Amino acid sequence: MFSFLRKPKPPAVSQPENASVAVASPNPSGTVDTISQAEKWLKRLEWTVLKRLDGQLQGDYRSLFRGVGLVLADLREYQSHDDVRHIDWNVTARMQTPYVREHQEDREVAAWFVVDLSGSVDFGSGPTTKRQLACDTVLVLSKMLAQHGNRVGVMLFTGQAYAQSVLPARSGRRHLLHMAHQLLNAGQNPLPGPRSTLLSQWLAQANSLVRRRSVVFVVSDFISAPGWEKNLSMLARRHEVVAVRLHDPLELSWPDSSMVLMQDAESGEQLLVDGNDTGFRQRFAALAQERETALRDSLAHAGVDCLELRTDEALDQALLRFAQLRKRASQLNTGGGPQAHRAAQAFASGRSVHA
Repeated sequence: MFSFLRKPKPPAVSQPENASVAVASPNPSGTVDTISQAEKWLKRLEWTVLKRLDGQLQGDYRSLFRGVGLVLADLREYQSHDDVRHIDWNVTARMQTPYVREHQEDREVAAWFVVDLSGSVDFGSGPTTKRQLACDTVLVLSKMLAQHGNRVGVMLFTGQAYAQSVLPARSGRRHLLHMAHQLLNAGQNPLPGPRSTLLSQWLAQANSLVRRRSVVFVVSDFISAPGWEKNLSMLARRHEVVAVRLHDPLELSWPDSSMVLMQDAESGEQLLVDGNDTGFRQRFAALAQERETALRDSLAHAGVDCLELRTDEALDQALLRFAQLRKRASQLNTGGGPQAHRAAQAFASGRSVHA
């Protein structure tokens, strides 16, 4: 599948002055140098992103995730994997369908990051690439979760069928530095062959590896062959899933430009594009909008909230907006019942809600 959205022969990680991810310099051991860079990277994110969010997310933490607790969060239909002890028999009698109670989380949770580092995320029309944005987001969210005592794990996929690296869910600053180290080194020595986005296989692997109910963040641009929707829906049945969607402004509209030689970052296919052709730019915008609509519908159908991240937007603002949406969606849910549940899902997915 050819995509016009990628620069010809992009480097594994670009390095502008304010680059979010630094590549470790060649080192016989490779350990001291990369760990030092990981430490600097984490400290920079703490000052540039986490300090800005400090105080603005107070009170939102308990409303973002659901699990075992005493405060009722929602009612939903019973599924095969649910514990029968959570069935609300009063609601079940009224609705003639089994319903279970969901509560606000009052204990530590395990969070997993399924990170797409395939060839397509190396693209970026500005100083920040989607890869840099993905790595920054994973580390920031991991730090936010870990400071509440939660455990964080990560699966890094670079274009092969199986994860290049899997770090079990743990807590502590040392574990965060180990994650940063793995993110810095991921994809530096890729195996021969295309670095394709095999999202369906990656989601299936995540579903088999994460056994206990957890919060799963799927970090990807979702530029993949169709068919991943079923595995995402299966993952969302067992876990609370958040799709972290990476995209660049150039992926939605083609600028007025001259002839450009484009190369697919995953397959290596090349194509000469005439940016002066008005008809081409209109067709490109129409196809991009069609893909946007199909992607949002797929995520909503799977019952997955979507955190939209743009390479030209500040990360702290995007995270704050998403937390506010989740909080308001949770408030919509307090009324209970399937109608409120569907409205909250639509609101959190960014879609309009109609009575």
